[in-house]
Amino acid sequence: MLKVFLEDLGKKDYKETWKYQRVLFEKIAHFKFLKKNRKVPSNYLLFVEHPNSYTLGIGGDVQHFLLSEEDLKRFGACFYKSDRGGDITFHGDGQLVVYPILDMEYFIPDIHQYLRMLEEVTVRVLSCYGLKGERSYGETGVWIDVGTSKVRKICALGIRMSRWVSMHGFAINVNTNLKYFKYIIPCGIRNKSVTSLARELHKKIPMKDLKEKVKKSFENVFDVVILTRE
Repeated sequence: MLKVFLEDLGKKDYKETWKYQRVLFEKIAHFKFLKKNRKVPSNYLLFVEHPNSYTLGIGGDVQHFLLSEEDLKRFGACFYKSDRGGDITFHGDGQLVVYPILDMEYFIPDIHQYLRMLEEVTVRVLSCYGLKGERSYGETGVWIDVGTSKVRKICALGIRMSRWVSMHGFAINVNTNLKYFKYIIPCGIRNKSVTSLARELHKKIPMKDLKEKVKKSFENVFDVVILTRE
């Protein structure tokens, strides 16, 4: 069974975390190039909360970002054009962001199936809280009440795949202040709202418990053993 090394970065700036992802990415890519002793390269999973940040994916439309530079300063937020897929999203306190940096040759060599597996991780986590997470046809992420007028998104996805190594990942709204989503068109999808575990359950969710559930769910979906790195 493959091993994945988990690092909990706590609260860390988006740009700094992005740079660190690149370090791990290059480490795996370099290993693949050398093919040392045919050993399996290390794979990584990062947990992090970012300070207030808006990020725009490669295929995103900047018009979906509705704030001026002055507004950004007033909110104490940052804006970044990322190299991930997807459109505009928000990261902030109370949101768990999960970045798998994996050599996909040892997992599922299919990007679409990989996305579905990431969604499945969150679907299983939500079920632990008595919530039914669902997929919305033609749209990535995990939703609640799909097919109704109350459909709302609780988990956003955006990845990058190069040399068959993954970067970026998914973000679960746990205790997130949802007001910051009002200033974007989340993921470029109009007329659909955003929610969080705290809003759905009407209580604050201990982040430590949520992380443990994500860890176990990831192990089960990807059939790996996760080892925590200090």
